[in-house]
Amino acid sequence: MRRRFRAGLPACGVLLALLSELLPDALSDVIPIDECGTRPVVDEIATGSRIIGGHDAQLGAWPWQVSLQLYNFGVGYVHVCGGSLINHNSVLTAAHCVKKSDPGFWNAVIGMHHLYRYQAHTRKSRVRAILVHSNFDHSTFKNDVALFKLIDSIKFNEYIQPVCLPNGPLPVTNETPCYISGWGNTVEKGRLRDVLQEAQVDIFPSVLCNQIDWYAGIVTKDMFCAGAESGGIDSCQGDSGGPLTCYFPDATKYYLVGITSFGLGCGRPKLPGIYTLTAHYRTWINSQIFLFDRAIDRSISHVLIIWTLWWLTLHNVL
Repeated sequence: MRRRFRAGLPACGVLLALLSELLPDALSDVIPIDECGTRPVVDEIATGSRIIGGHDAQLGAWPWQVSLQLYNFGVGYVHVCGGSLINHNSVLTAAHCVKKSDPGFWNAVIGMHHLYRYQAHTRKSRVRAILVHSNFDHSTFKNDVALFKLIDSIKFNEYIQPVCLPNGPLPVTNETPCYISGWGNTVEKGRLRDVLQEAQVDIFPSVLCNQIDWYAGIVTKDMFCAGAESGGIDSCQGDSGGPLTCYFPDATKYYLVGITSFGLGCGRPKLPGIYTLTAHYRTWINSQIFLFDRAIDRSISHVLIIWTLWWLTLHNVL
C-alpha cells in the first residue's frame, strides 16, 4: 500500500518531512564542556607509583583511556598506542602512532582495563578517518598530534567518559596532581602490560628540561617534560598517544594537559618523557572536528536527499 499524504502538501514539504524523520538529531557531538573529566566509579584522587615498575590502575580509573589497535595479518588486532576519548566519536593521540594511514586497519577500544579481557561496558569501534597534523615532523616530533574519527558513536557510561580539553594554558604547579596511564612496557625494551598501568608524575619547566645534561634544547614551546628527576617513573613504548591528565580541584575535573610523545629510553635519570602540550593545539583540534563532521553531515544529507527523491518518484508523489 502506498503511503498517504495530506492533500495539498507540496512535494518539497514531503521531502522535508521525510528528511526530518531520516536525519538523526545530531550526527556527532562537539567537544563536551560540562560533562567531561570525571571518574564516576573512582571518587578519590589517584595515587600510585609508576608505569615503569608496575602499578595496576583501578577498574574505571581512567574512563577516557583508549587502546588503538592495528591489524596484523596472521595475528589480528594488536595494541599499538594509547589515545584519549574527547567526544562521542573522536580520539586524540600522537601523530607518530599512525603506522598505517588507512583507517580500515585500525580499531579503537574504549572502556578497557585488561588488554585481552573485555568487560560488559567495553566498546570497540572501527575507524572512519585518521587526521594527522599536516606539519608533524618525524625527526623532531614537533606537532605530534592526530585525531582518530570513529565510525560508531560511543555512549558514555560509568566506565567510559570524555576527558576535558584545556582552552588555554592551565595553572599547573608543584601541588597539581598529574598522571599518565597506558599498557606500555614496564621496563625499557620489555613487553606490554596486560592490565592498565598508572603513574603520578612531576611536570618540569622547559628551562630545566633543556639543560645540557637533560635534553639539551630539543624541547620546544609545544612540548613539556614529565616524570621524575631521578628516573624510575615514566611512560614507555606502547604508552605513546596516551593521556597525561591533571586534576584541578576548583573545577573538580581532569584535563588532558599532554599527549605522550617521545623520550630517550624509559625511566632514565634527567631524561623524563616528553609530551605534546594539548593547549597549543585546541584550535587545530576544534577545526579538524568541525570540518570533518560538517563534511560527513553534508554527504549523508546528499545521500538522503537522493534516496528520498527516488522514493517519491517511485511512489508517484512528485
